Amino acid sequence: MLSEVLLVSAPGKVILHGEHAVVHGKVALAVALNLRTFLRLQPHSNGKVDLSLPNIGIKWAWDVARLQLLDTSFLEQGDATTPTPELVEKLKEVAGLPDDCAVTESLAVLAFLYLYLSICRKQRALPSLDIVVWSELPHGAGLGSSAAYSVCLAAALLTVCEEIPNPLKDGDRVNRWTKEDLELINNWAFQGERVIHGNPSGVDNAVSTWGGALRYQQGKISSLKRPPALQILLTNTKVPRNTRTLVAGVRNRLLKFPEIVAPLLTSIDAISLECERVLGEMGEAPAPEQYLVLEELIDMNQHHLNALGVGHASLDQLCQVTRARGLHSKLTGAGGGGCGITLLKPGLEQPEVEATKQALTSCGFDCWETSIGAPGVSIHSATSLDSRVQQALDGL
Repeated sequence: MLSEVLLVSAPGKVILHGEHAVVHGKVALAVALNLRTFLRLQPHSNGKVDLSLPNIGIKWAWDVARLQLLDTSFLEQGDATTPTPELVEKLKEVAGLPDDCAVTESLAVLAFLYLYLSICRKQRALPSLDIVVWSELPHGAGLGSSAAYSVCLAAALLTVCEEIPNPLKDGDRVNRWTKEDLELINNWAFQGERVIHGNPSGVDNAVSTWGGALRYQQGKISSLKRPPALQILLTNTKVPRNTRTLVAGVRNRLLKFPEIVAPLLTSIDAISLECERVLGEMGEAPAPEQYLVLEELIDMNQHHLNALGVGHASLDQLCQVTRARGLHSKLTGAGGGGCGITLLKPGLEQPEVEATKQALTSCGFDCWETSIGAPGVSIHSATSLDSRVQQALDGL
């Protein structure tokens, strides 16, 4: 087992195009969001495994000797066993969570225990570890925060147990694992997501693992080749929404007005495909006219989503504020509130960006300047941290 400190990060995700249409068999484009989750894993010899999640106020510790004595035959050694409801109930007994533990805290702890016990069981003895996970992603905003958490855990645990090699070489500031190792990380992270969500699509953990941009349709996931990194504003309206209710609303509208709604879904599919084509052409040297096409696609898709009934007054306000400054925005995810994205073209002066952020903040929204098409799960050097990772660690 490795003895050095590991520092891992993984991105969140946004849906660029295809929300709701994807439920009806159409294409969705999901992109890695460069707001990241960071994990620090430190092996030690105090006989404890400690988990700290400062974003949601969790500090938990287990005695390794006690965990070692547990009957964990319900976990199939060496395989990413599908976590059944019965397995999750057994994990709850192992965790020793109080009855009044909040759902978010409970699921985060259970996902950790599942991955720790499953991945580390092949070691001669369960390792004593101190693990801290901190995130730039707002929780529960549809930005893939739980997937980034599961991906970081899977990558760090597989590496510390030497199931996959540490890709950092001398002098590296940051590096990534091989395709084969990333596939293993993704498989384990998907099982962590199943502990948290029950029946996830697998898109969120795939985006967080691979980074860049992914195409998703009817359960099939594929990476886009060399997508450009696009600068955006991400805005959280902080209006809560119920994804299940919104999805049901679109389905009901389709049943009520099939000749109206079905063409809308087909049109959204065409928008996703056109965006995929343009992103493929942009590659290393995007042209100004390609940004104009992306802006048109954003506007058309937002109008379609409003027609499907998943808009909200807060999202309309977001679009109005940015449109007044010559920028183009759309909702991302389920709609009905939640988050929106605004494309920032190259050459936009920083004072303009700051003025737009200030205007959105004045509406009561949270706003971040970030990028999409970000790198997937990565490992960072502890001795040559960039300022971003250092700030994250300072936040721990």
